[in-house]
Amino acid sequence: MTLEDCSSVRTIISNGTSAPRPRRRTSAARTEQRILVTRVGLNIPTGLSFDGWERAGRRLFNVADSSTWCIGDWVVYGQTRYVDRYRRAVEAAGLDYQTIRNYAWVARRFDLSRRRYGLSFQHHAEVAALEPHEQDFWLTNAERFGWSRNELRRQLRSMREDGAGSASLTALPRITVELERLERWRIAAERAETSLTSWIVAQLEQAASSVLKVDTHSGV
Repeated sequence: MTLEDCSSVRTIISNGTSAPRPRRRTSAARTEQRILVTRVGLNIPTGLSFDGWERAGRRLFNVADSSTWCIGDWVVYGQTRYVDRYRRAVEAAGLDYQTIRNYAWVARRFDLSRRRYGLSFQHHAEVAALEPHEQDFWLTNAERFGWSRNELRRQLRSMREDGAGSASLTALPRITVELERLERWRIAAERAETSLTSWIVAQLEQAASSVLKVDTHSGV
């Protein structure tokens, strides 16, 4: 399979089949410049031009990023539709269950219409724990100023550190939890690539929003 064929990842395949693609005629020079994609890596032709190499990199990154979103959407659908069976399908596919659960969590936090084509999946993951209007604010800035994922993370960290010194903030009451539960929280925070404190605050904010939304709908 050539690198150009990777674009077929974006094609929705119905019932496990796809329409045959017409063969394209290519010159000998172009054939020599083709990068072949194999299951275990790339077969890169000797003498590949810099432009060709750079173009291949962009396509690879696009395919990888698209695949992450697609896996997340696939898992979300399975969790919703096949509650008792989806995990078996995940394991049969040879995928790491915890990793793709993280993909699914990010995918669930962003409807298709809210995903930014100009930003990576990891950009979205950085702000996934925030409220939707905050997500949009940070993603818009990332697009406007061309922030990398790391720069977006730095900006978020800077905002949190500035907020920590604000007189309007107050400390949470001291709580005691079992070591096993605390360790689970630490692991979750690490996988979300954030601090334990930020992760806890984000979870509390989500829970509060959910409860308040229910109270509003019930007329309380």
